[in-house]
Amino acid sequence: MKRYGMVIGANEENMLEYKRLHAAVWPGVLKTIHDCHIRNYSIFLRKLPDGKHYLFSYFEYHGRNFAADMAKMAADPLTQKWWNLCKPCQAPLSERAENEWWANMEEVFHQD
Repeated sequence: MKRYGMVIGANEENMLEYKRLHAAVWPGVLKTIHDCHIRNYSIFLRKLPDGKHYLFSYFEYHGRNFAADMAKMAADPLTQKWWNLCKPCQAPLSERAENEWWANMEEVFHQD
């Protein structure tokens, strides 16, 4: 199992919509997440001292091939529709790596 933390900016004017969407995530999207071996998935929202809002996600990956599972998720038509609804609510960081939407974070500490 590998833990992942990611961050992305949040468009404040769309946060009510983002929260509404995530209060009732579509069952098919949840199934795809599960089928791609993601467990213990959470998203948090916080306004930081720079005055901007950010979303932080955490999940645990229990599969054997992360790249293949993420490609499978990205190819799912229902997940693509979900992402199209969520994207206007997000503001990717300019410092993210190439081909990232959410910027990966380095794990520096963990305790069970």
